[in-house]
Amino acid sequence: MEGDKGGLSYRIKWMSNIIKHGLFWHGVRNNLAKIGLDFMPYYWVREATSPVTPPVIRGEDKNFEITTFGEAEINYIKNTIIGIEQKDLLADLKNGEICIGLKNNDEIAAYMFIKCRPFTFRKRFFDLKPTDSYLHSMYTFEAYRGKNLAPYLRYQSYKYLEDKGIYNFYS
Repeated sequence: MEGDKGGLSYRIKWMSNIIKHGLFWHGVRNNLAKIGLDFMPYYWVREATSPVTPPVIRGEDKNFEITTFGEAEINYIKNTIIGIEQKDLLADLKNGEICIGLKNNDEIAAYMFIKCRPFTFRKRFFDLKPTDSYLHSMYTFEAYRGKNLAPYLRYQSYKYLEDKGIYNFYS
């Protein structure tokens, strides 16, 4: 059936999007994890250390609204995105993380999470100070990719956090 998420045409389009958006190695890592070879290289970077030029959304549709997400949006995300079933996004929200995102005519276009408290990742402790934040798990829905939403959302998150007295942004 056309449009079936298990169909051949869907899988070809899905693989094409992975390669097109530079997520090939991410997909390889996810598939290796399924057979027990779970590794996650990462690096820690401080963002926006110099003045940032506000990014512009590409395309003619500029009807995007920045907002914080609650349980309803998180449940929609979990039920819509293939491959994040194992992530407990609601627990992140309940543990005080902020989920900020972009909506287009009430449809979720992109989101990300922000930690503002110390945390442990892969047995390593990250001691966030009251003026620090950790930005992670950004995702742009396929229908909205290529519109420069990720940089735009990141920039908007800096402004949101600065209003809360947070000036250091890590990822």
